[in-house]
Amino acid sequence: MPPEPDARIERARSAAGDELKSLLHEAGEEALLALLANPNLDEPHVVMMLERLDLPSSVLSAVAGEGKWTSSEGVRLRLARHPRTPKRFALAAVRQLFLFDLVRLSLLPSAPADIRRVAEEVILTRVPHLPVGEKLTLARRGPSRVAGAILAEGHAQAIKLALVNPFLTEAQVLKVLAKPGVPERVVVAIAHHPKWSCQYNVRVALVRNAHTPAASVQAFLPQLPLGDLRQISKLEGLAPHLKKHMREELVRRANDGEGKARGRPVTEID
Repeated sequence: MPPEPDARIERARSAAGDELKSLLHEAGEEALLALLANPNLDEPHVVMMLERLDLPSSVLSAVAGEGKWTSSEGVRLRLARHPRTPKRFALAAVRQLFLFDLVRLSLLPSAPADIRRVAEEVILTRVPHLPVGEKLTLARRGPSRVAGAILAEGHAQAIKLALVNPFLTEAQVLKVLAKPGVPERVVVAIAHHPKWSCQYNVRVALVRNAHTPAASVQAFLPQLPLGDLRQISKLEGLAPHLKKHMREELVRRANDGEGKARGRPVTEID
């Protein structure tokens, strides 16, 4: 027969060795709280306990409230990613994580979505102050918003790595292209990239960007629907050379279609 509840709690307060490890997996809420007061409990035991997805929030709160446990990076990471950790403790743990634990947390599907987002935001606040080597690592395997932020900075090596980052999204590429101060080399790299330059929305953004090479603009324009082309051509602040290419493309289409139908060439588009 299993021990009575009171006996199990007493065992939890003094158990050692294999018995202590067994209690980490089997004990109920009261016994787990008693286990945290066990002098034989050490960091690896707590880490093992925090791997349990069924831990009560009271136990997670007790761990989070004890400085000797939260001084451990392994404990902080598990508190941050556990779905039952009370929000205030999870947020406190996130803000104390090392850089690449933040990256792991931000990419972990099982972690709460809002905690993953906070982890990304913490990384973003650190990006401007990071050494180049760490930025290159983040460009290659950081989450989408982080890869986009590093891409926008325009470091030559980081551009190449960010554009092949599997987590980078079209939305982030479009945000980079929309930034007023984005370096020309970033725009050129996107315009020449075999993946991103084929995305329709990215092509539209490139056509509107003054830094896009003329050859790329001329290659993209014939593939834009006439309605989109006309709409873009009327945008305020469009660079003169882009307007010129668009007028030429509109004239070409008019001559290929409407102009031929009327029996005369079209030389100007309003």
